[in-house]
Amino acid sequence: MTRLPILGAALLALALPLTAQADDLPFETAEAERLTLPQERVLDGRVEAVQRSTISAQTSGRVREIYVDVDDFVEEDELLLRISDVQQQARLSQAEGDLADARARFREARSEFERIREVFEQNVVSRSEFERAEAQLESARARLRSAEGRVDEAREQLGYTEVYAPYSGIVTERMVEVGESVSPGSPLLAGLSLDRLRVEVDVPQRLMPGLRDRREAEVILDSGERIAAENLTLFPYADPRSGTFRVRVNLPEDENNRGLFPGMFVKSAFVLDEVERLMVPQEAVAYRSEVIAVYVIDEQGRVRFRQVRTGREHDGMIEILGGLREGERVALDPVHAAIFMKEHQQVTR
Repeated sequence: MTRLPILGAALLALALPLTAQADDLPFETAEAERLTLPQERVLDGRVEAVQRSTISAQTSGRVREIYVDVDDFVEEDELLLRISDVQQQARLSQAEGDLADARARFREARSEFERIREVFEQNVVSRSEFERAEAQLESARARLRSAEGRVDEAREQLGYTEVYAPYSGIVTERMVEVGESVSPGSPLLAGLSLDRLRVEVDVPQRLMPGLRDRREAEVILDSGERIAAENLTLFPYADPRSGTFRVRVNLPEDENNRGLFPGMFVKSAFVLDEVERLMVPQEAVAYRSEVIAVYVIDEQGRVRFRQVRTGREHDGMIEILGGLREGERVALDPVHAAIFMKEHQQVTR
């Protein structure tokens, strides 16, 4: 009769889970707490290049050489294309000849004016003779300036026969072939720069008041990485058909933009307000197949495996949407917590 209570006590001790104080646990813990987070609205947008252009001919001639093709990367001021310059060289030669003649006539008129002025001061010639020499000098000076302008124009036209890249970028289209005749305004090449990108998004009008107040946004890459916008450009009018406002999310000029290319669809997160959310450190969350859970430590130091629903990540923390209460402690090392729970024969729920 005396052995039964002893046996019952032993069985009861095995059935009860062993406990430990929180300070005695072989892993670190953290408390689930409410933090103030930005309230976001995620919308789809399209990436586009800030610098994109079509280079057109500014003079007439035949395309003599093309040095680039589609998808080639070019540096700023790199030579892209040459146009035949026979006509331009002939015009420059003629203009330089006219300039030489105008300079000779100007020197002659200036010498004549100096001679007439000297004798006029001695009252040897009449005032009308002096004024005629002065008028001839001004006329020669005007012809000289006109000739200089024609030389500058001819040199500029000659310079147009060599087409250079206005900025560093990628050639996206070639509209001409070697030997093809072009005239001013004929499109030659199109290109864009990947150094500065932006995302254009159509934002519903109900979201615009909060967006105008905050002016904060991030572009979400496929990898989950976020790029903070440098600034936003808000168009001051709505599309009458859709009732949406166009917003440009201007991205900073850095290496993070290399994963984006013009024409891609990406998601943009716009900050509209601030909300409180229950958060725990990311390292506290365990992923077991399709189950997402945390190891919770109660007031008696018992460890329990509990499934939770998670939300977005923010600065090393992850949002808990369900399964956990504020103030509850979670293990920061799920592996050690699982070993500890197994060694102490704790039951999960």
